[in-house]
Amino acid sequence: MAAAKEDIYPKRILEYMEGFMMSKTLFVACELGVFDHLHASGRPLTAEEVAQELGTSKDGTERLLSACVGLELLSAQSDETGRVVYSNAEMSSMFLTKSSPRSLYHSIEYNSNTIYLCWRYLTDAIREGTNQYERAFGISSKDLFKALYRSEEEMVKFMQLMNSIWNICGQDVISAFNLSQFRSICDLGGCSGALAKQCVSIYPTCKVTIFDLPEVVRVCRDHFLSEENERILLHEGDFFNDDLPEADLYILARILHDWTDDRCIDLLNKVYQACRPGGGVLVIESLLYEDDSGPLSAQLYTLNMLVQTEGRERKASEYTHLLDAAGFRDTHVHMTGKLYHSILARKMTE
Repeated sequence: MAAAKEDIYPKRILEYMEGFMMSKTLFVACELGVFDHLHASGRPLTAEEVAQELGTSKDGTERLLSACVGLELLSAQSDETGRVVYSNAEMSSMFLTKSSPRSLYHSIEYNSNTIYLCWRYLTDAIREGTNQYERAFGISSKDLFKALYRSEEEMVKFMQLMNSIWNICGQDVISAFNLSQFRSICDLGGCSGALAKQCVSIYPTCKVTIFDLPEVVRVCRDHFLSEENERILLHEGDFFNDDLPEADLYILARILHDWTDDRCIDLLNKVYQACRPGGGVLVIESLLYEDDSGPLSAQLYTLNMLVQTEGRERKASEYTHLLDAAGFRDTHVHMTGKLYHSILARKMTE
């Protein structure tokens, strides 16, 4: 029976309309240090105490903290004097404080300061089919990674983003298949080295070479691999233009989604030629469902690839097609149940 007109209420549409408000509330609370300060205090605090510490207005801070309670990022209660005091929710202490080993702080910072600004021009991206770095930042995007790494500060932020993502999701994608047979692994575009660390932790007999641009390798060495690890090597190069080190397994984690199909096949051809017989390639990506019904996270990510890169998110069958075109066979897909999934394909022996 159809609902009466007065009962019709567009709840979901209203939630979508206001979604950006939720995101920006989270971004600003992280940026101001709300979660870090509440964590460090060791006790619940009033809005006035938080405002004094952060150098913010009492009124604005009260409103921000109240919204964070609504988002279930903070909890509020009355103390013995009747004052409202605030403390972190368990997930906020784990994922939103800088000191936590599972912190997403840097990922949130990158979303706020880079991706959020690019999405202002989503309409232009859809009309033109091109990324929006030039409109957002005044930087030419003809060379994708020169735009992405437009300053050392921005490069470090991007690498921190990747580091925080793989600290959360890395173990799942690296352990999706038993990779113990692969003694030498090359992580192409290995960035901060977070996946390399996962590999040597899970598979004690392997060695991993991080292959990335010279400036990325330098920042990786200075900021992310300060501890010496003889099982993790660094190799400078451009994987489109330079020779790849020979290895048993190549990891392409969130690499192929940056590029067009033709560029992906070019790269996979190079990987195939460098790969030892019997070796393989591990592709790690967010995957769209085959029937185009979702998941929503990947559908939104593919819009983000439009505003930020040349590429797109793909279905498992589309990645299988790209791998087949380069000569790889025996392709298997493992869905982790989380944001990123693993695809393993082999270079067959003669």
